[in-house]
Amino acid sequence: MKIKPYIFVTTLAIILSSCGGSNQSQEETQQASTNSSSEWITLFDGESFDGWKVFKKDSITSESGWTIVDGALACNAGIGEENVGFSNTSLMTTDEFGNFELELEYKIAKGGNSGIFYHVKEEGYGFDFATGPEYQVLDDANSRSENEPFKMAASNYAMHAPADNKQVNDYMEWNKVKIVYNNGHVEHWLNGDKVLAFEEGSAEWKAIKATSKWAETDSYASHKEGAFSLQNHGDEVYFRNIRVREL
Repeated sequence: MKIKPYIFVTTLAIILSSCGGSNQSQEETQQASTNSSSEWITLFDGESFDGWKVFKKDSITSESGWTIVDGALACNAGIGEENVGFSNTSLMTTDEFGNFELELEYKIAKGGNSGIFYHVKEEGYGFDFATGPEYQVLDDANSRSENEPFKMAASNYAMHAPADNKQVNDYMEWNKVKIVYNNGHVEHWLNGDKVLAFEEGSAEWKAIKATSKWAETDSYASHKEGAFSLQNHGDEVYFRNIRVREL
């Protein structure tokens, strides 16, 4: 989905510069301009599936595992610590985004696993992870499925590990996520802290991919625009306060 930048960005930068005095850095001015260049779009209204669909499906049914509970998108609600098996029924946005800043909150059951994907494409692909990089959602402390640093909460799944000092809340407590993608520059934030940054497509990124599980997946991270999707890994997980703005 494309959002045209507001024409007052340059004017705003000049105003902010004059108010802050000559000591304000160019970087600060540019950041202020960027942050004001587009409006936040609410992706989930807390009441309906408007703007969402199941990956490779035309409708959302209870068999997909997705419901709405207390203003949150709920996957496998009420199953507790049980895992009902991985399902290729990720819930995805019907709109697509290129450069963006995405914010949301999640909570996950004890031992649970899920993920947030971006730049996802459906046509010609069997899974969202065939195209979309993943911000890992995981109950690290009780994980049944992962134990490597680059596959734990807030990682760029199977590629980059987050900072060792990340602060992830206990299972079934809300965690706040921010993902920034800007012309290949990617940031993962968790509970107010930037815990990971990397350059998609850089020499370092390519070297990591060449030895990763994505080594033979040419479609992985190959699109610079696509949908967001939320994974159904068979565990109970909730997402709320989902919003995005284009950079």
